[in-house]
Amino acid sequence: MIYVIGIGPGAKETMTLQAISALEEAEVIVGYKTYINLIEAFIADKEVIKNGMRQEIDRCKLAVECAKQGKKVAVISSGDSGIYGMAGLVLELVTKENEDIPVKVIPGITASIGGASLLGAPIMHDFCHISLSDLLTPWDVIEKRLRLAAEADFVICLYNPRSKGRSGHLEKAFRIMAEFKGPDTPVGILKDVGRPEESKTIVTYQNMDYESVDMTTIVIIGNKSTFIHNDYMITPRGYEV
Repeated sequence: MIYVIGIGPGAKETMTLQAISALEEAEVIVGYKTYINLIEAFIADKEVIKNGMRQEIDRCKLAVECAKQGKKVAVISSGDSGIYGMAGLVLELVTKENEDIPVKVIPGITASIGGASLLGAPIMHDFCHISLSDLLTPWDVIEKRLRLAAEADFVICLYNPRSKGRSGHLEKAFRIMAEFKGPDTPVGILKDVGRPEESKTIVTYQNMDYESVDMTTIVIIGNKSTFIHNDYMITPRGYEV
């Protein structure tokens, strides 16, 4: 049995009861070492398999091997396991190899949901997720998605917005969307959502501070109806132009 678990931001208070139950039931915990550190309270004397960034395929293969031995395995992701998480990789491996291993995907609070709660109600109307990481998606594809989502006036949640190796991607993304996003469009900058260092900043599109953003940040860009009031970012349920 493999549980693919979204642990949310990592605090017990923001985990689902289903996630906690699966962690307690698992005999083996598999995950990125930073995320393993967030769930130490649930590890106890369990077998733990952890490694570094960009070793997701190796982790999934190890999880499958443990499950083939009859062990109950928990593969963990921060946020939700089905949103830029491990669920797809685990299911790909199991199905491609025709393994008779049951897989249960357990949801968690993703960054856009956690960040939206801090901002108020920015994703009350149609919204989309776009990752700015071009490790697995060509940049020209990302550019097309940014342009079309902005043209369609979605509220846009940007994942993996900026890192040391991709320091200019966020600014490029804003330039691409500027044709369709007005200068006064509200933008929420959420860092370390659900963790002790959590912070939020609300700015307008024209005053975006790219340097304040890193890989632990999510950026939420409003649509034409989104407005700022009393430190809240609000998108009405109905669409207004």
